[in-house]
Amino acid sequence: MIHDNIEKSELMLFGIPASPGIAHGPVFRFLHDEVRVATYEVSESDQEEEINRFLEALEMTKSEIRTIREDVAKNLGEKEAGIFDAHMLVLEDRALIEDVKKEVRESGENVEKCVHRVTEKYLAFFDQLEDKYLRERAVDLRDISRRLQRCLSGTTASGTAFFDVPKVLVSEDLTPSDTAALDRSKVLGIATDLGGQTSHSVIMARASGVPAVVGLRGLTDKLSEGDELLIDGFEGVAIINPSETTLFRYGKVDVQRKKLLNLVDEEGELPAETADGKPLKIWANADTPPEVKKALGAGCLGVGLYRTESLFLKTNSLPSEDDQYEEYLRMVEASEGKQITIRTLDLGGDKLLEGWNHQKEANPFMGFRAIRYCLSNPKIFLDQLQAILRASAHGDVRIMLPMISGIGEVIRTKELIEEAKSILDLRKQSYDPNIKVGCMIETPAAVAICDLLAQESDFFCVGTNDLVQYLLAVDRVNNEIAFLYEPHHPAVLRSLKKVAEVANKQGLPVTVCGEIAGDPHFLPLLIGLGFDSFSASAAMVPELKFFARRFSMDEVEDVTQNAESKFRPSEIKELIKDFYESRIAQAV
Repeated sequence: MIHDNIEKSELMLFGIPASPGIAHGPVFRFLHDEVRVATYEVSESDQEEEINRFLEALEMTKSEIRTIREDVAKNLGEKEAGIFDAHMLVLEDRALIEDVKKEVRESGENVEKCVHRVTEKYLAFFDQLEDKYLRERAVDLRDISRRLQRCLSGTTASGTAFFDVPKVLVSEDLTPSDTAALDRSKVLGIATDLGGQTSHSVIMARASGVPAVVGLRGLTDKLSEGDELLIDGFEGVAIINPSETTLFRYGKVDVQRKKLLNLVDEEGELPAETADGKPLKIWANADTPPEVKKALGAGCLGVGLYRTESLFLKTNSLPSEDDQYEEYLRMVEASEGKQITIRTLDLGGDKLLEGWNHQKEANPFMGFRAIRYCLSNPKIFLDQLQAILRASAHGDVRIMLPMISGIGEVIRTKELIEEAKSILDLRKQSYDPNIKVGCMIETPAAVAICDLLAQESDFFCVGTNDLVQYLLAVDRVNNEIAFLYEPHHPAVLRSLKKVAEVANKQGLPVTVCGEIAGDPHFLPLLIGLGFDSFSASAAMVPELKFFARRFSMDEVEDVTQNAESKFRPSEIKELIKDFYESRIAQAV
C-alpha cells in the first residue's frame, strides 16, 4: 500500500500527456462492470423467438449508438462523432450476426449465452493477432458486447450521474461509449492505465477540454479508498496524494495557464506574425460547416484540410455524386469565398465501410487505402472528383491527394480529373477549369521523391501524423509502443526540412497539417525548418498566433540550429518546451 493510517504519502507516476490541463480532486475508480450472463436451455420450438430477441436487441443497441453519435456530434463535432461509426459496423457485421444465430440453433441455449460465447471467440481471435491495429478493434467489440448484453438483460450501465462532487476519473481504459456517457460537469480529469495519444477516448476527452493522462501503467493498482489524484495533462504526470508543496506549485501552473488563455482571447483579432513581422498563414482543419465558421471566427485564412471520408462514414455508404456535391457546396459556402482544400477519399486503415468488399489486411494502415483504393475504383473516384469540381464553381477550391507514394498516382489522378471535366462539359455543368491539385507528403517515399512530385503538384501538404508513424515504424494506436511515437525524432525533422527546401526552391506552397501544426511548442521549429503555413483545429489557432508574436526570426534560427544539433528526441522536446515556457512566462 502507498499510505498508512496516519498520513498518505505522495507518489508520482509518469504516463503520456493526452489532453492539456491540470486537475486535482478525489478519485473515482471507473470499473467496467461485466453484465451477468444467464445460462439456460431453450427448446427447439423457442429458438426462433430467441433469435428475434437478439435481432431486437441489435436494433435497440443501434438506436443507442445513434443517439450517442448525435449527442457527440452536437457537443464535440463530427470528427469525434465519427468514432461511433466503427461501433455501427460491428453491429451490422453479417458474419457476427449469423454466428450468433447458428450458436442458438446448435447449442440449444439462451441468446445471452450465445452472444457471450461468440463474442469471446472473436475477442480471443483478436488477442492472438500480431497486428496491433486489429487488436485495437477488440475495444470496439467489447464495448458493443457489453451494451448488447445490457439490452438483452434490461440493465443499464453505471455512469457519473451519481457523483456528489466532481472527481478525477481513473480506469484501466475507457471506451468511446464510456467517454461519451460521462457527465463532463462532474469529471475533473481522466487518468488511465492504458491508452495512447490517438486513442478514441482521448480524442473525445481533448475535444471536451477535460485534462487527461494515459499510459499510467499500474495506476489503478496503486490507489486506495480516499486517495486524491493530481494529473498534469501538459507533461503526462499523475501524482497520488499530492503534498501541500506540490499542490502550491501546480496551483501556480494552473493560474498561469488560465491567465494565458485570457491573454490569448484578448489578442484574438491580432494578425498571425512573429515579433519582427514575419507573416504566417494559419488555416483550419474542418469537416462540417459549423467548424468552418468557428475557424473563420478564430482568424483562419480558410480551410487547409477537409476530410471527405467523414461524409462516407457518417452515412456508412458510398454517397452519390449529387449527395457529395451538396455536402461540398455547403462547405464551400461556409468558407465565404476563402480557400478550401478538399482531400479526396481516405478510406482504409481504421476507416472502413460496412460491406466494403475487400480482403482482411494484416497491416491495414499500409494497405488498400486512400489513393490506392480510389485509383482501383475509378467509378467511385470519378463521382467524387466530379462533385468537387462542381463545388469549385462556387468558391476557391483545391484538390488534395492522400497517401501518395509515387508520381504515377498523381499523374493518373490528374488524368481522371480531366476525364471528370469532360463529363461535366458534356452535361454543361460549371467548374473551375484551373483548379489546383496537390498531394499530401505523409510517406517516406513521398519525402524521398518530393522533388519529382513537385513537378506534378500545385502544392504540398505535410501530414505529420502518418509521416511520423511510417518514418519510425511505430503504430500510433498501439499501447505497447506508444512512447516510441516521437514527432521530435531527428529523422522527422530532417524529413520535414527536405520537403520545405524542395517546395520553397520550386516556389510550391507547402502547409503542415498534422497534430504538430496545432502544437505551439513546435511552431518556432517548424518555421525554422522552412514552413510558414499551418493547418490546425480552430481551437488552437488563437494560441498559435499569440505565441508567434512572442519570438523573432533570429530566435527561430537559434532554436532550429540547437534542435538540429541534438541526437535524442527527448533533448529536442525539452529544448522547444523550455523556449515556449520562457516566452509565455514573459507574457503572463
